[in-house]
Amino acid sequence: MVRVVLADDEAAVRAGVRVILSADPAIEVVAEAGDGHALIESVRAHRPDVALVDIRMPRLDGLTATAELRTVAPGTAVLIMTTFGSDAYISRALGDGAAGFLLKTGDPREFSLGVRAVAEGGAYLSPMVAARVIRTLSGDHLARTVAAGERVAVLTPRERDVLALVGLGLSNAEIARRLHLAEGSVKTYTSTILGRLGVSNRVQAAVIAHDAGLVPRE
Repeated sequence: MVRVVLADDEAAVRAGVRVILSADPAIEVVAEAGDGHALIESVRAHRPDVALVDIRMPRLDGLTATAELRTVAPGTAVLIMTTFGSDAYISRALGDGAAGFLLKTGDPREFSLGVRAVAEGGAYLSPMVAARVIRTLSGDHLARTVAAGERVAVLTPRERDVLALVGLGLSNAEIARRLHLAEGSVKTYTSTILGRLGVSNRVQAAVIAHDAGLVPRE
């Protein structure tokens, strides 16, 4: 069962998202919060697998709360939700350690898909958000390829294998099956990879994997 804390300052929105998530028998909303401070306290109390967080909240906004949750509860994956899909929001959310980003105006099924993906150690970007990221990264491809190649050069062959599968968006469990490793070993590899690449989350690592040409074609 994937345990979720849901944070949005609008009670009607929380009720709607709860209904959507409740339709998935593998997901349980264990607490709700109406602002960033309440979110952090709820995460401390419940230690959920996923925090589903709105960007615009009173007292403490969702992006600032996301950055704080990296210290308070590093085992809780943060999935950002918003009606605003600006590049600045997306960039900051991922930079602050969010594992995914979805739009409230998108397909309702994305809530369950996103929660499941980040709970399993993967990353999730709403298709509309992914399109923005791709457009942002489309410029100066050669320079990015060279820079990414230099960054992955510090990794061991096994770490590069793991990074390549992170680039495919696979969860830790899926990577473990592919590489015949224990899931705990994959978690350790992933943590080491993030540190050596100097990035804070799997989405950023996946971008480097693609730029470096490590991602196999499926």
